[in-house]
Amino acid sequence: MSSQDGSPATSSLPAPKIELSPQQWRARLTPQEYAVLREAGTERAFTGEYTDTETTGVYTCRACGAELFRSTEKFHSHCGWPSFFDPADSDAVILRADDSLGMRRVEVLCANCHSHLGHVFEGEGYATPTDKRYCINSIALRLHPSDDAAG
Repeated sequence: MSSQDGSPATSSLPAPKIELSPQQWRARLTPQEYAVLREAGTERAFTGEYTDTETTGVYTCRACGAELFRSTEKFHSHCGWPSFFDPADSDAVILRADDSLGMRRVEVLCANCHSHLGHVFEGEGYATPTDKRYCINSIALRLHPSDDAAG
């Protein structure tokens, strides 16, 4: 969720549709998935399975299965993580101000379960329709290839 002017929401977040205890999330996710999705960690650059993937399909949240991004919005940013210029739907993600690491960034969360996905950056000059780069951890995603990609 972002404000009407597109800036990240700074007030309290709406309640997630899926709420699990930390113990329930740990039972559902691997330790590496939990560290990124529930503790806002970051996988090492250029190690994620979807960084250079060109498979046609839909990317869902690895924690809850909600549709987040489509391959039609994925582009090669050469930053070390999968990059998208837009989410599948404007309501698929929530944007939140992130002042960690001594800098102002915009965190991207799954709107369905509030899992950490990555960050979004604007104005970097990429030749995309939005000039935005949703820099998303591969481990936060699951790719579902389209039927025509499977053949």
